[in-house]
Amino acid sequence: MSEAKAEKKKKPRGFAGVIYNQLMPLNDIEKFKGKYKETDLKILLNAKDGRHAALIIIDKGTLDVEGIPNKDKDALKKDVLGWEGKLETTTPIFLDLATGKLSTMGVLGKIITRKIKLKGMKKVMVLIDLFTILDEHAKNDA
Repeated sequence: MSEAKAEKKKKPRGFAGVIYNQLMPLNDIEKFKGKYKETDLKILLNAKDGRHAALIIIDKGTLDVEGIPNKDKDALKKDVLGWEGKLETTTPIFLDLATGKLSTMGVLGKIITRKIKLKGMKKVMVLIDLFTILDEHAKNDA
């Protein structure tokens, strides 16, 4: 029973919980495990208007997501969390990105106007691959 409680506590809440629920199925997909079996990567997604940021951790073919309270901006710094890529914007813009409502030009416009802050672009681009793997897997199961 204590293991169930520990497992329940570990699951992130809020924005980080949404990211957790979307990405955790990757751990059961062989294509992900094989492609990322030698990868160590941390990507921070921070919804500035939310209570928690999501730290995506890829560790040798295993993915995890941690919720990081984002009230203290110092706690989100690269030297504290060790992330290699960071994407920071508001929750509605994250939703538009996730649902494909923003075109490439729309994203570029938001980066130029600083509505989307991006660091380590190559590392953040891994997210596109992760969602592509999930999408392909869902289509194959259908």
